Amino acid sequence: MQTDQPRWPFRWELLVRYRYIETIALWEGRLTTRHLCDTFGIGRQQASKDINNYLREVGPGNLEYDKYLKGYKPAADFSPRVTQGLADEYLHLVARNNELAGMFESLALDVGNIEVLAQPVRDVAPQTLRPILQAARQQRRLECDYVSLNHPDREGRIIVPHTLVFTGLRWHVRAWCEKNQEYRDFVLSRFRDVPEIMDPSPHGVEGDSDWTTRVEIRIEPHPGLSPAQREVVECDYGMRDGALAIETRARLVPYALKLLHIDPLEERTDPMAQQIVVANRDALAPWLFG
Repeated sequence: MQTDQPRWPFRWELLVRYRYIETIALWEGRLTTRHLCDTFGIGRQQASKDINNYLREVGPGNLEYDKYLKGYKPAADFSPRVTQGLADEYLHLVARNNELAGMFESLALDVGNIEVLAQPVRDVAPQTLRPILQAARQQRRLECDYVSLNHPDREGRIIVPHTLVFTGLRWHVRAWCEKNQEYRDFVLSRFRDVPEIMDPSPHGVEGDSDWTTRVEIRIEPHPGLSPAQREVVECDYGMRDGALAIETRARLVPYALKLLHIDPLEERTDPMAQQIVVANRDALAPWLFG
């Protein structure tokens, strides 16, 4: 149910509410003004105005009022306008219920029959993160103390950060390392004390070829599976013509494979232990061990 989304001339807070309207109506099948009131801390009159504005300016005909449900339900020809119409949008909202509840009054979601595993928090102090962000935006050298498994004692480093990266498991910063004379990944939770911003550097994102190079990871069902089993796996991953193409930055290939529970270093022979494989592993070899 994906759709091309135009750039809407709405203020951010309105766009957030319109996306919430679309998500709740589509995936829960019932939207009321109470959803908006409880989630965004607005009055019933404003909530009603938001729904009417959505129907007039964003998705005309997308919702219809059901007197038995006492709320709005998606119309038969519902077409997402400010969301992509993907289940992940609703499921991610549910998964982040506890986190987002601190930002809103409450999320007004019924999560009584939903259980989500939470990842351990790898916290970073604001006084540590702020200079990293500033140095990345200004392409400046950054003097910092950093620890690693190879160097558990603090080690002074001078880096030039360019991008913060979330791998699905942790945050790190991609940066030029003056000590090693190459671009590397630095885990945010391993910085110590307050980094010091220094002078500008010529080593920006443009010089990081592993970052600027785009590659395609081609995923297929394990060849050891039966045709019927392959069909199940193809459906699981939304494959087309028996394969799934994932485009990413070359440097992020190992992280993408780990999210898919594929060992970047070796391929398992047991199809029941690893049901998908990388079809173009040789083409990705330069970035599997970095």
